[in-house]
This record gives sequence, structure tokens and C-alpha cells, in this order.
Amino acid sequence: MHIHQLIAEHGAYFYALVLIWTFLEGETVVLLAGFAASQGFVHAELLLPAAWLGSFAGDQCGFWLGRHCGKRLLARFPRWRPGVDAALYWIERYNAGFILTFRFIYGVRNISSFALGMSAVGWQRFLRLNLLAAGLWAACFVGVGYFLGNVLRAAMPEIARSFRLSMLAALIVVGGVSWLLHRLKRRRPRVPPGTRIATPPPGE
Repeated sequence: MHIHQLIAEHGAYFYALVLIWTFLEGETVVLLAGFAASQGFVHAELLLPAAWLGSFAGDQCGFWLGRHCGKRLLARFPRWRPGVDAALYWIERYNAGFILTFRFIYGVRNISSFALGMSAVGWQRFLRLNLLAAGLWAACFVGVGYFLGNVLRAAMPEIARSFRLSMLAALIVVGGVSWLLHRLKRRRPRVPPGTRIATPPPGE
């Protein structure tokens, strides 16, 4: 069965998969989906809200988990402490700027919303900034994937016509970017000691 027919018959499941994946994880599937959208296999106008909603909901849940269960979970999983301390350090320094950009910082996204829940940031403020940040993040990664797909189509039209070859090319590009980000993360300076967990405001 041709890929276009599969998507026509089961496309809703694909967008649901993107929503679930972005709820749990990060940018890889969005880049690949944006790449597929550039080849006409999925619809970018449906892909974008699915990624936006999944990312927003995932980090909103992480925030509430940190707000209501943070100290208990840290006591049970002490290996989370370095990531939480790093995120709290950046929250203290940049606050709103960190909330808007932590999704783009490789290696800290999964723990940052949890750490924000343990900080003094109010839930209403986080909700507004999180909604905006999730939209920016989804637009950026869908756009990058879409752009890379168009570049491939222009540079190597024979490969772009084959779904399997174009996806292989996308995996190579995404893998290379992930490797580079991992190298940059390892070179990042350590967080200064002494970062404190702020107490949330009363009623939060």
C-alpha cells in the first residue's frame, strides 16, 4: 500500500502519535514529521497543533508533579538532583527567559518543568509562558524539518521521491544534530554549588 494511501486512511493516528511523543519526549519525531510534511506525506497544518499541544501538556504535567510531589520524588530518586539543581540555577538567573527557552536546551528539557514546579514561579505565570513557549518550539522544529525536506528535494530530487531514502536522509541529519548537541552539552560549564529550592508562594 502506498504511503499516501496509508496516511489518508490512518492519518489521525499519526498526529495522535506525534502528540503523545511530544508529551513524553522531545524534538526528534517533530523534525522527522516536519520532513515528511515537506514531502507531502503529512499535513503541516495538523502536525503543528499536535506537537504544540503535546509539548504544552507534557511540561504542564511536569510542573504540577514538581509542585505537589517534588521533594518526595527527589528523596526517592536522588539521581534527579543534579538536573533539578541545574534547572533551578538557570531559573534564578533568567526566569521568564529560561521558561521560554528550556525546550531548546539539550539535556535539560525533561527535568526543567519539574524543577519549575519546585521553584517560586506561580502556576498561572508558568501556564501562560509555557503555552507560548510550546508554540514557538513546535513551530521551530516543524519548520526546520520542513526546510530540510525542501532542501533535499531541491538538491537530490531522486532521493526525495523515495519515502524510504528521504527518511533515511532525515535520520542521518537528525542523528548528526543530536550528536553535536550532546557534544556541546558535555562542554557546558558545571552549575555553581549552593543552588536552593525556592518555596512556592502560598496557595500554589
